[in-house]
Amino acid sequence: MNFYEIAKNRQSCRCYDSTKPVEEEKITAILESARLSPSACNGQPYHLSVCRGENAKAVAKATMGMGMNKFAADAPVLLVISEKPYVKSAALGAKVKKNDYRSIDIGIVAAYITSEAAAQGLGSCILGWFEDDDIRKICGLEGTVRLVITIGYPKENDKLREKKRKTLEELVTQL
Repeated sequence: MNFYEIAKNRQSCRCYDSTKPVEEEKITAILESARLSPSACNGQPYHLSVCRGENAKAVAKATMGMGMNKFAADAPVLLVISEKPYVKSAALGAKVKKNDYRSIDIGIVAAYITSEAAAQGLGSCILGWFEDDDIRKICGLEGTVRLVITIGYPKENDKLREKKRKTLEELVTQL
């Protein structure tokens, strides 16, 4: 698949095949793509925790408050993205320009992770609803948890849904 095909076909998976484990080489490819993602001053101000088995189940449970994200229980892999400190040059730039580069960098790495998952034939879903303290304890993290990404094979009946997006005219101004 080329990148346009990945963007066109990738969707948030909410229906995982819990009986089909994800091969280690596919997780490695996802992590290598994440490692290569751009970040301010190449600082990579985040940490990735790969959760499988009981750890994945515990993290999934920490995303299900108030009835949310029930599908996470069936995902065989959950990636937790937590914050790390800025490198000095990015910290200075963030302060001077009043811009949160760390959040931008975390968004970029999440896009790389989900795109590579799609390229590997896997489904993924980015979760922002979770219990930070619980996940930090499960993963032994000091930094704030920013995102959790579920990864696994979609069930056969999880068909591609129509994308509802703004038109280019609504989204873009060409000057």
